[in-house]
Amino acid sequence: MDAGNQFARSHEIGVKVALILQKRLQAANEQYTARAREVATSAGNGADGAGPDAAGIAAALNPLNWYGYAVDAMQRSVLFWDAMRQRGNNFVENASQGLKPVLHFDYETVADGRTFDRPVNYALLRIAPPAGVVVHDNRRPYVIIDPRAGHGPGIGGFKDDSQVGVALRAGHPVYFVVFYRDPEPGQTLFDVCDAERLFVKKVRELHPDAPKPAVVGNCQGGWAAMMLAASGPDETGPIVINGAPMSYWGGAWTEGEGNNPMRYAGGILGGTWTASLLADLGDGKFDGAWLVQNFEYLNPANSLWDKYYHVYDKVDTEPPRFLEFERWWGGFYLMNREEIEWITRNLFVGNKLWSGNVGAQDSQRLDLRAIKTPIVLFASMGDNITPPQQAFNWVVDVYGSTEEVKSRGQVIVGLLHESVGHLGIFVSGKVAKKEHAQIVSVLETIESLPPGLYGMTIDEGRDKNGDARYEVEFQEYRLEDVAARLNRFQRVDEKAFEAVALVSDYLQHGYSLFAQPWVQAMSNAYTARRMRELHPLRVQNWAISDLNPWLAWLGPAAQVARTNRQTVADDHPLRRAEHAGASLVSAALDYFRDTRDALTEAAFFTVYGNVYSRYLAEGKDGALKEKIQPDPRSLPFVRAVLDAIAEGGYVEALARVSALLRRQDQPLPLSRLELRHELATEYAEYLPRISLHDWRRIRGEQEIAVRYETERAIQTLPQLLRDATDRERFLALVAKLSADERVRGLVSSEEQRAMLGRIRQALSNVKAANGKAANGKAANGRTLDNKTEHRRPAGRKAAAGRAAKPRSRQAALGPR
Repeated sequence: MDAGNQFARSHEIGVKVALILQKRLQAANEQYTARAREVATSAGNGADGAGPDAAGIAAALNPLNWYGYAVDAMQRSVLFWDAMRQRGNNFVENASQGLKPVLHFDYETVADGRTFDRPVNYALLRIAPPAGVVVHDNRRPYVIIDPRAGHGPGIGGFKDDSQVGVALRAGHPVYFVVFYRDPEPGQTLFDVCDAERLFVKKVRELHPDAPKPAVVGNCQGGWAAMMLAASGPDETGPIVINGAPMSYWGGAWTEGEGNNPMRYAGGILGGTWTASLLADLGDGKFDGAWLVQNFEYLNPANSLWDKYYHVYDKVDTEPPRFLEFERWWGGFYLMNREEIEWITRNLFVGNKLWSGNVGAQDSQRLDLRAIKTPIVLFASMGDNITPPQQAFNWVVDVYGSTEEVKSRGQVIVGLLHESVGHLGIFVSGKVAKKEHAQIVSVLETIESLPPGLYGMTIDEGRDKNGDARYEVEFQEYRLEDVAARLNRFQRVDEKAFEAVALVSDYLQHGYSLFAQPWVQAMSNAYTARRMRELHPLRVQNWAISDLNPWLAWLGPAAQVARTNRQTVADDHPLRRAEHAGASLVSAALDYFRDTRDALTEAAFFTVYGNVYSRYLAEGKDGALKEKIQPDPRSLPFVRAVLDAIAEGGYVEALARVSALLRRQDQPLPLSRLELRHELATEYAEYLPRISLHDWRRIRGEQEIAVRYETERAIQTLPQLLRDATDRERFLALVAKLSADERVRGLVSSEEQRAMLGRIRQALSNVKAANGKAANGKAANGRTLDNKTEHRRPAGRKAAAGRAAKPRSRQAALGPR
């Protein structure tokens, strides 16, 4: 690229960055001004809210009011610092015991990964149901994987209203994957993945009569669950990933306000070499406290002020909840150098998990398209750590089109919360009782959905007793439409992250060559331990504990304060002034955060936008345009389906009729799915006994055929039923369904009734089609040429009832 073009591109980047920075700073100023006015209004007693009226001034000047407030404030101060002392004592006790899981439930260890051939610091726990809760061993077990991202395990079962709690109350056995503080020497993330596969096998052995286990992954545990399912696609049941980052470069939503600043951290820190440096300083172990510090860095108002002021403000009731949460938040776990380097290079900076460029232990590549079970993606618009783009964009990158999702028989269900934050996805009782409980209740039904991409909605109502009642619906979407909605800027902002990956590789290589040998030579177990102990997040815990002799007076003083507690009302004029001052401090810290994030974003795109423009942009736009398919018919798997539209048998005929009668324009309520399951059970003798994945794959192929060649799909339907036995069986099923009032309710639109008439007319010509096909065809209706026989998978051979698998399930029945 010549100097003139380079200068023009740099100028264009600078102008765009300056305009967005101006918008973000303006938004930050407006938000701070609005909050300051709100504080002034709430603090004022005058009619116009401009300031206190005469009564308010008199109350504020009353010496008795000052005395009462002073006593209350002093007592609250003593009790607040005593709560901090208790937090420190809990921290010291937990650290001395090796940090235990913060599970609310009793448990027993089923398998310990430290005893495996490739030892890892993971274990599988079986959760004991609380009193009054009965679980059934023949119901689907749940395996929950918590994130290993600095904190310890247990957040998925942190309290009664949690993922563990709702699954237990639904009667499911629940298992929990935990990890110990210290990693085993030499363990890698692929060792962990293999251990988790062994855990799933163990659960299947303990529940031989139950469906395959559902695997639930939280945050980092989400992509761990996806790796597990991709490496062993025949071993797991449905996958549920909550707030899990899968496409790490995504996150742009609007240009007017700050968006998801954590995604810029890798570029601002210079790439992955800083993680390697910290691991080397830790004598080969990376301290998870650095990851936790990144989380706290996101919201300084909460980390430095709000959560502490809330304890001070509500010191008579708040400490137990605060201490319970801090027991998890203040537990810092370690990773091996190999683990953190793999995470930063392949995920945080490299963004390679979805691309299939990540190799497993056996040198095979992890292909997420190999997953055969339905996948539920739960994300939130209020999550600034894993925004919806990072949770969903991998589907676009992996599959590329709706047709490929269908052709592979995959079901992907997205559930989007409007406002809850990242931690709220896992710890909120309201989210557990609504979203997680409904996921558990409909997971089996989701397995019977036709292949495709669905949005799950939960409508809340009230029953006659006033209790919450939820209605679940599924709406199918085109993958292309969802991608356009989530990525309104067509992911142009992600180009700069390619430059981050390039710069990171150079700096990592330079560190490995020139600095790493010296750092490793100077580090040892003693220096690593002292560095961890002096980390600021640990110091703030143990420094305010009974280890500090200068605080020996605090416990007795707090007991005196509790015994002689004198409170003032919240509407006390000085208490209102206190609340106003606290709100202003919080607003100022938020203003600092917004300004910092805006400047960080501007610096990021200024640096890496120019690096991309200089070294990577040439030819990229043209290459991108060449990948865009103007017509989905040109996709190879679509062409293969259309070329074989007249090939198949009983299973294909059932799937095609279901696809022809399906309605795309209406949501799919849970009640209709349950009716289909009821019909499938009642008419089981007429249904093929194949696996649900095989049925979904065949159903997806037939939906492609119906979408792009509707007329040919109807005309060639009789050719799928050449075999006399299949034909009689199919017509008998049609006759029974036609006489069933419940099925008539499913076929409700004029279009469906017209299509049903056309199908009946086509089926009336089955005998003629069978006669014409007599020459050159096998008795079972299959062609004898190698091409067609090669396309027929083993699952279809079971379609005629000749090779049924003993534990297979019946296919879903009926129109949508």
